[in-house]
Amino acid sequence: MSVNLSIKNVPDHWVKQLRQRADSHHRSLQGELMTMIEKSLESETVLSPEDLLIKIQHMGLHTSSESMEMIREDRGDH
Repeated sequence: MSVNLSIKNVPDHWVKQLRQRADSHHRSLQGELMTMIEKSLESETVLSPEDLLIKIQHMGLHTSSESMEMIREDRGDH
C-alpha cells in the first residue's frame, strides 16, 4: 500500500534547486524526490558492534588521540 506525503513550508530556494536537479535528470519533481528518498534509504547502513570494530581496526587507529584528530578533521576543527 502506498501513502501520499506532504511537506509544508519548503523554502523557495530549496524548491528551485530541486526543480533544477529534477530537470537535469529528466524527471518530474515528484520522481526526483522519490529517487532521492529511495537512495537515502538504500545507503543507510547499520553496523553490528563486531562489524564496527573491524571497520575501526581497518582504519589503523591505535590511540584515542588519533580518533579525536580524525573527528576534528571531519568536522573541520583543525
